Amino acid sequence: MIRSNKLIPAGALALMLTIGGGCKKSFLDENQISSKTTQDYVTTVGLDQLATGMYQSLRFHFNYEWAYTSTNYGVDEFTAGGDLTYEMWNSYGSTLNSQTQDIRTVWDNMYGAINSANILLQNVPVYYDGSQKNTRLGEAYFMRAFNYFKLVNQYGGVPLKLIPSTEVDFEFPRNSVKEVYDQITSDMKQAYDLLPATPVQRGRITKWAAAHYLSKIYLFRASEVNASWNSANVAADLDNAIKFGTDVINNSGHKLASNFTDLWNYTVPNSLNESNAEIILSAQFSDNVSTQGRYGNQMHLYYPSVYQNLAGMVRDLPGGREFQRLRSTDYALDVYDRVNDSRFWKSFKTRYSCNNPSGAPKWEATYAPAGQTGKAKFGGGDTSILYIVNNSTDTRYTKESIKYRSPHMFVRYFNGEAENMLGGHGNYEASRYVGLSKFMDGSRADVANQFGRRDGILARLADTYLMVAEAYGRKGQYVDALPFINAIRDRAAYRAKEDRSFYVDGGIAYKNNPAASTATYVSLSDKNTYYESNGMVQPLDTNTNASTVSAMHINSVNDILASTREFYDKLKVSSDMDRFLCFILNERSRELMGELQRWDDLTRTRTLVTRCAAFNALAKPTAPKDYLRPIPQSFLDVIKENGQPLTADQKAAYQNAGW
Repeated sequence: MIRSNKLIPAGALALMLTIGGGCKKSFLDENQISSKTTQDYVTTVGLDQLATGMYQSLRFHFNYEWAYTSTNYGVDEFTAGGDLTYEMWNSYGSTLNSQTQDIRTVWDNMYGAINSANILLQNVPVYYDGSQKNTRLGEAYFMRAFNYFKLVNQYGGVPLKLIPSTEVDFEFPRNSVKEVYDQITSDMKQAYDLLPATPVQRGRITKWAAAHYLSKIYLFRASEVNASWNSANVAADLDNAIKFGTDVINNSGHKLASNFTDLWNYTVPNSLNESNAEIILSAQFSDNVSTQGRYGNQMHLYYPSVYQNLAGMVRDLPGGREFQRLRSTDYALDVYDRVNDSRFWKSFKTRYSCNNPSGAPKWEATYAPAGQTGKAKFGGGDTSILYIVNNSTDTRYTKESIKYRSPHMFVRYFNGEAENMLGGHGNYEASRYVGLSKFMDGSRADVANQFGRRDGILARLADTYLMVAEAYGRKGQYVDALPFINAIRDRAAYRAKEDRSFYVDGGIAYKNNPAASTATYVSLSDKNTYYESNGMVQPLDTNTNASTVSAMHINSVNDILASTREFYDKLKVSSDMDRFLCFILNERSRELMGELQRWDDLTRTRTLVTRCAAFNALAKPTAPKDYLRPIPQSFLDVIKENGQPLTADQKAAYQNAGW
């Protein structure tokens, strides 16, 4: 990965990889090369290598703790799990400050990638001799815009650095949010005009990725976060969000996956399962050890709850290495219609199988079925853990009654417990909760290995649909928004005859992994707890299962505005516009749960504080302070003004308010 600890000369940047030609290998999957100097970037070969090296920076967004701390901690969907190492990002506590390591890490890496883009933009017009000249420029404009977009969302107005550094720079006056957005918009339009519609190699950026992000940039510009300076341009920005979003939807060739499961049913690295037509842009990972970088894709670590220390269980490849960082909130479970919306059951893991029968628990005499006292409660391959995702009206379970069940039972609501969106019910715990399974990876080299190999999805078409829908809604054109909402909701419905108990996640890749394919028993179950959780009898014949499209489809605007299941009361929203935007944020959760966008969504809409108060008991953000991250202290301590280090007052003036 190209990295920079300061805004440093190009000669200090290291290219890790070169372009390769194998059709079954990612263009990133080549051997590492030595560090480059500025002289390497005055040839076509060197500039091609620099462009390829820029793609490594996309991996940063899935590499390590910063991936989720800056995006999915301290929101309505997830709170801190059993491991509290990075809980300050969730709680907004005092140890989240300008000296917090990953505050600096995000800042440094964005500027490192920007510097590479600047080199390309300066040198390609002069030195590049090849048919890919426009593509290289388009990639550079895209990457510069992409990284500044991350910076402006996290930190607000930041210094615009638009030419390469040739020596260590110290003077960095801060630009306004408007100036940064103007640059981002200009760069991404250039990328849209220059990039090809069809990539030369899988994983390369296309004009459709630029169009997707243009839609997002314009939508963000038109959101509440920018109301103080952009009110005059909101109408035009919303029109552009619609224009570029519908361009992707209608003209790109990208299509929604026919089944939501198809996006997460990862079976082997570098295969067609990572080339679904819904994916617009992804960070490329692989099983090439020499090019995996320092981290690999580590998102598989952070969402699973702990299973390895329950009797009859051991940690295995398909079950994952559970770091238990992000615990799903009650909102994350209740935002779905768990009877009709398949996305919940295709996004969360609710059942495990016994993979350690020698350690299975024994029946106690008080609770044992006849003749079973002292015998194992379950055997290898049998159901060993059940998560019951029920409502407070469910009277079936008590703390005593679950002791008569053979699996380990985790029940969300026991009989008589009142609904509470902030927890305090059932026997879910900090380390035992319904875990998001979208990032599971059974292709890793061994059980303890943190280097995930599956690609990280950065942009997919469902998000494009929802952005267009939101833009129409913000214009008050609710009827025009409905087809884009329904495209997503209709796909989310169960099809006629679909087996609603079926479950799969990326742990299934263990079957193609020599490190695990010979295991006698594994923790991965091909079933969920749909029927148990919903108190329904599972049919013997799935042909009797009816479609749920009609239940999921929005037939009129009133279906949204008069809904009783969108938390309007809890969030105290009443106007039509506020209800629509609340619905859209909920729909974005249902579709994009955990996909590293939520903090940005809640800060741009200025709903972070309200939603955390309603749904995340451990998160205490304050407005306006926590709508931005602090500028890193390491940066403030080295920059200068008029050749002099900043005084304490100048640093305070440069810093974001409240930090």
